[in-house]
Amino acid sequence: MGDAADDAAKAEQPTARLEWSGNQGELSTGAVDASFDPSDLTGVFEKIGRKFGLNPEVDRLELCAGTLWEQRSRNRETDEFETVMLYAYRYKVVKSSLPVHLPALYAEQGYRKPVKAKQSAEATVVVCWADIQTGKVDHLGGLKELLERLDQKRDALDAYLKTASFDHIVIADCGDLIEGFSNFPAQHRTNALSIMDQIDVAATEMWKTITLCERHAPVDVLSIPSNHCAWRRDGKNLAGKVGDDWGLHISKSLERRNEDAKRNVTFHRTGDWEETLQFDVRGTRLGLAHGHQVNNPDQIKNWWAKMTHAGVLDCHVLVTGHFHFASLRPSGRDAVTQKSRWHVQASTLDNGSAWVRNKMGEDGDPALTVFQINNDGFDVQSFALL
Repeated sequence: MGDAADDAAKAEQPTARLEWSGNQGELSTGAVDASFDPSDLTGVFEKIGRKFGLNPEVDRLELCAGTLWEQRSRNRETDEFETVMLYAYRYKVVKSSLPVHLPALYAEQGYRKPVKAKQSAEATVVVCWADIQTGKVDHLGGLKELLERLDQKRDALDAYLKTASFDHIVIADCGDLIEGFSNFPAQHRTNALSIMDQIDVAATEMWKTITLCERHAPVDVLSIPSNHCAWRRDGKNLAGKVGDDWGLHISKSLERRNEDAKRNVTFHRTGDWEETLQFDVRGTRLGLAHGHQVNNPDQIKNWWAKMTHAGVLDCHVLVTGHFHFASLRPSGRDAVTQKSRWHVQASTLDNGSAWVRNKMGEDGDPALTVFQINNDGFDVQSFALL
């Protein structure tokens, strides 16, 4: 009777199982003892998840419930009944639509052999890192296509830097490093990554670009807030200060990483209540704003004039992103130098924007915008799309 009672007690215990509904599922551990650590997700994958074909590189576990109960069972060594504590846990399983192996991405930041020094000139190359919108899925693809595109653009940038003459590089982060989830409801279905993974991948890709540039010359990195990176609640309402921005958060994280890496890189950001940044490059004032302050690119000129009147953006060259296609046009004249002021609208690097195309009839090809500033000011002939 003892063995039969034992078997009956075990039959009543919950068993491990996995149930799916679309890209989400629920994993139940079944009965486990006190030695089981529910917070050790690696152990959960090894002990239970792999039996059901779960892959930690594709599937993400989130502990959502636990159960504790007493059960009387016979100790087969002493042949006496004992009361034992048993546990069972349930995890939410989320399957990414496009898997990304973040450790492999971070390995890319490792050491590379420095580029052999070349004849330099007194000039600064400005690299416009604009509208990556990491995690976004649109008509040009998803995460896989984005990472391939960024690698191709870095190869093109490396080739450009090997042939150009300069002694300084500015990386202008024009905003929208991530796609986010707070701009419109469809983002919850058109994202390939969680907000945490968006930040990780965006930071990794930007760091790869920074380290590539630093092998050629000292680098200054400029960052400003943007609409897709803004911390929001209840739709388009900001949840805090203007400076509460995921792009600025990434900049701060990379600055801390750079302190350990000891690379010749300096980071610059806007203040807590500012949306624009102005930076002196060889006596030429370079301005940076995302561009979401206006509804269409033709309004940038008037907005810029107002910011100059306000004393916050009195620059010779203004760089913006946001509108997903490149342009270069003069805007007014500097009273001191008597030279034209220029507006550079940086090309996008994302997976395209059906929204911009449907609203404005524009959707430029992804490209990396670069130009140079020398001791005479903005070199118009240097403007290029890589």
